[in-house]
Amino acid sequence: MMKELHSQGKTAGDITECLKRIPLDSCIVAAIKAAHALGCDLRVISDANRFYIETILEHHGVLGCFSVIYTNPSFVDEEGRLRILPFHDSSSSPHGCKLCHPHMCKGLVIDQIQASISESGKKRFIYLGDGNGDYCPTLKLGESDYVMPRKNYPLWNRICSKPMLMKAQVHEWSTGEELERILKHLIDTIII
Repeated sequence: MMKELHSQGKTAGDITECLKRIPLDSCIVAAIKAAHALGCDLRVISDANRFYIETILEHHGVLGCFSVIYTNPSFVDEEGRLRILPFHDSSSSPHGCKLCHPHMCKGLVIDQIQASISESGKKRFIYLGDGNGDYCPTLKLGESDYVMPRKNYPLWNRICSKPMLMKAQVHEWSTGEELERILKHLIDTIII
């Protein structure tokens, strides 16, 4: 897609301006800022790409709230074309997960995060998601963790179809206002 856009004369700057028009609910922005202010370690796990994510988060003033962004790497090449590479190089080391896309297994990312923080004590996770690719990582969460699927989206549908597979507590949401209220409540619960 990037090659086609480039052949039509679209630049990385044009893509940036388009990305800045993507709305982000003000309640979601407020929830991100509140969670960060309370000391939560916020991370992005996305099968989009670094250019898109950083552009959108920076435009909405919340890029600095996230400690790490796990996503497909991207760069602007010498011709000015945006190039996107897979997070996992499926040609040299396929991740082997049947639930995820070949280019990224979010479950493996959660495994790595859990392993890296296990030495510093048990941390609790609150995982927000809505797509099919968010199902695998939610299966990695434990009983003291939370998953917040967006209601009537693929992740919510998959959880509802086999709720017995989910160990984490499920808190669905539909609007930015609901997300903000539920997330703040869960953080307060964990802090207390």
